[in-house]
Amino acid sequence: MKISRLLADEAILTELGERIARRRLDLELTQAAVAEQAGIAKRTLERVEAGHSAQLSSLIRILRVLDGLPGLDRMLPEARPSPMELLKRKGRVRQRAPGRRASHPPEKPWSWDDNS
Repeated sequence: MKISRLLADEAILTELGERIARRRLDLELTQAAVAEQAGIAKRTLERVEAGHSAQLSSLIRILRVLDGLPGLDRMLPEARPSPMELLKRKGRVRQRAPGRRASHPPEKPWSWDDNS
């Protein structure tokens, strides 16, 4: 299944769990062996593979054992400002997002009396 933003969180967790289980089986590793190498409980790995939520640190440990960390680096590459952005900002790196500005006109000011 392709993971997309249209999928529910539970469906994505299930798909990730299935992919982790397939990778483990491709490497011919048991759940006990992966859990031991990752330093987590076997039950934690069972829950991840079943599509249940887990701590991010547990997922990182599992991916480390299954050689999946390079995939994380490709998925979320290191954020660097573009040369043009650095030039526009005179070398300063952005620290905050500007937020969204309202595109609709302001509403009528609130008042106690509806007749005014």
